[in-house]
Amino acid sequence: MAQVGNTFDTYDSVGIREDLSDVIHNITPDETPFYSACKKTKAKSTLVEWQTDTLRSSAANAHIEGDETAFNAVTATTRLNNRTQIFKNAVVIPDTDEGVDKAGRKQEMAYQTLKIAREQKLDIEKALFANNAAAAGSSTAARELGGLGAWVKTNTNKGSGGADGAIGVARTDGTDRDFDQTQFDDVMQQIWTSGGNPDRVYLSPVNMNAALGFVGNNNQRSHVQAGDEKVVKSLDVYVTPWGTVEFVPSRECRGDDVYILQNDMWEVAVLRGTKNTEMAKTGDATKRQVVTELTLCAKNEASSGGVFDTNG
Repeated sequence: MAQVGNTFDTYDSVGIREDLSDVIHNITPDETPFYSACKKTKAKSTLVEWQTDTLRSSAANAHIEGDETAFNAVTATTRLNNRTQIFKNAVVIPDTDEGVDKAGRKQEMAYQTLKIAREQKLDIEKALFANNAAAAGSSTAARELGGLGAWVKTNTNKGSGGADGAIGVARTDGTDRDFDQTQFDDVMQQIWTSGGNPDRVYLSPVNMNAALGFVGNNNQRSHVQAGDEKVVKSLDVYVTPWGTVEFVPSRECRGDDVYILQNDMWEVAVLRGTKNTEMAKTGDATKRQVVTELTLCAKNEASSGGVFDTNG
């Protein structure tokens, strides 16, 4: 049907108020599973140090009566360290903003400060997972912490051309291949042999899909629950002869890496906890910065391992 002549409709009207929702929808995830799971300790310097030790291999131990005692050779502990890294984000908002009526938030500064704090947590998680060597820094270069890739070296499975790094030194990436159960089982056995008790596996979403296909997984078969017709396919806990582990997908874990960790052997040493500070005014604007300074401590990396050079 046609519109009646001279109908004054909304297309002709001037002054219709906007219908702008008072809610800001943000779907960007901010989960940081590894950073959140790590125990937090207090750092007292930009160079954080700790010591590790290990038992010798077992040996035959039988002696005759009354023999002269021989004393064991004693080995020194290993002294390790990592550098704290400064994470900093800042925002500047003109003071005119104070008088503007905004949708979704009362104060722009409060909203933006909270947003950059959440973004900074993602930066920290990314740095902890990084295959990055520690850097001492200088007056012209930033200090950098050594990430997981620079620590996990004893128990590994890697692609062609891949090479383990030294303690605190980044590893060399090799040729990518698909992540599979053979690689996973190999590293689990290595960790167990070294004395570790792994309990968490951090991996990319693509590698998580590969893990869903592991043989022997009780959740391997997708099934429909009676009544609600819900299809279930999940892998939360995986039981192996070498230990029971939880698979935790992380968006910040490199696709090349699958980390199999004994979680209590990894700590984050915090020199400066996350702090929101107002900066000095230099004009008609307000400035705030969010700063965190911390590093990663590998209490004993032989407790953990990694499958590297995957197509994740």
